[in-house]
Amino acid sequence: MSDKQSNQSQPELKRALKSRHITMISLGGTIGTGLFLASGASIAQAGPGGALIAYALIGIMVYFLMTSLGEMAAYMPTSGSFSTYATEFVDPAFGFAMGWNYWYNWAITIAAEISAVTLIMKFWFPNSSSALWTVLFIIIILTFNILSVRAYGESEYWFAMIKVATVIVFIIVSFLMIFGILGGHDPIGFENFFVGDAPFNGGFLAIFGIFLAAGFSFQGTELLGITAGETDDPGKNIPIAVRSVFWRILLFYILAILAIGLLIPYTDSRLLSEDVAVSPFTLVFDKLGVAFAASVMNAIILTAMLSAGNSGLYASSRMLWQLAVDGKAPKIFAKLNKRGIPVYALLATLAVGCLAFLSSFFGDGAVYMWLLNASGLSGFIAWIGIAISHYRFRKAYQLQGRDLSLLPYKAKLYPFGPLFALVVCIIVIVGQNYTAFIGESIDWYGVAVSYIGIPLFLALWLGYKIKYKTKVVSLKDYDFDK
Repeated sequence: MSDKQSNQSQPELKRALKSRHITMISLGGTIGTGLFLASGASIAQAGPGGALIAYALIGIMVYFLMTSLGEMAAYMPTSGSFSTYATEFVDPAFGFAMGWNYWYNWAITIAAEISAVTLIMKFWFPNSSSALWTVLFIIIILTFNILSVRAYGESEYWFAMIKVATVIVFIIVSFLMIFGILGGHDPIGFENFFVGDAPFNGGFLAIFGIFLAAGFSFQGTELLGITAGETDDPGKNIPIAVRSVFWRILLFYILAILAIGLLIPYTDSRLLSEDVAVSPFTLVFDKLGVAFAASVMNAIILTAMLSAGNSGLYASSRMLWQLAVDGKAPKIFAKLNKRGIPVYALLATLAVGCLAFLSSFFGDGAVYMWLLNASGLSGFIAWIGIAISHYRFRKAYQLQGRDLSLLPYKAKLYPFGPLFALVVCIIVIVGQNYTAFIGESIDWYGVAVSYIGIPLFLALWLGYKIKYKTKVVSLKDYDFDK
């Protein structure tokens, strides 16, 4: 049998994701506990105006990142996404570190979602077994992922649909209440927006302090790049999804935060609570007189957590598969079953997530907290990788005199876009725990907890570079036709 015939007989990833799947996966990626729960704390800390500025700036940065990723993904669709692009256009060692960093991020996120789901279920069933909900959650996300990529796409489509519908209803209802059309009250207008020191409470440092929270809220948008390897027409479908990003950010975050800031004074102490019973969405629906508002929001937040676990398992298993295909992870993880699913990569990722979750029961959860902290900056590091890779991708493309009109999708405002995203990401990473450096002495424990992800990433990058003596890719010599 020839090599060509042999290769053709090997199972491959199935390009089964349609345009509607990609768009809703991309839409759903940013809607989760960051919007439903953390947005209230952001408003309380920086005031409604401060929260709007922080989320708008991060939103603009994410828009540029997604256009950068979209340009590369439409031209070179691969499940390795930014790990592959970093390898191709920056340095193989950088790509290696990017891939393992992102895999670890989502594996630990699965553990975090397992913990959160058990707490959510206790809202309805306070005396139930945590183990029951843990096992059920694992079975659900494993089933969606192991059946087929179409099953994953379909499940994420409906999970995202529920979240999107909730936010749209919330925004419509909120503004009807603000204008006095609903709720049986006089128009509220901008009265709450200017309570006390609002709309900017705490000044610049308060706004800077919630940058990280805003960034975490938007993490998941880069899933769009991972799905490119299993999209039926990436040149057409990836640009469609990218174009929806800006409107998603504007509609879901900016309008939702504006609505919360207008309806609930930032001085309301309930905004600082992480209890679903007093999430800003629950408070607004309660204000309207919706019966069982907390239970309804609890169910929606449960959907968001299932979606996060589902997407996390998908993204990390595909990243581990691509690393194995590229020889940067054990070969067993490169194996696909007949349905094109990387089962070994899937099971290994889920096992790591479960082990991380089990560590929360030992030593007062200290190990688990360190694992979570180590993954805290991973998303921002991945975004930095996207910005650098796109800057060098386009530079190589132009350096070789290639026609930009031949790109399936062209990111706007290059090179400003990737450079702006790069600078904002670096500022957020460096300043995420600036308070540890303020005072009579440096809080070294706080520094270690906050920034542990940086030395771990550098160890992966430099360790691979030293071992394999990799070099930065020459842009003028890069082969676009290979």
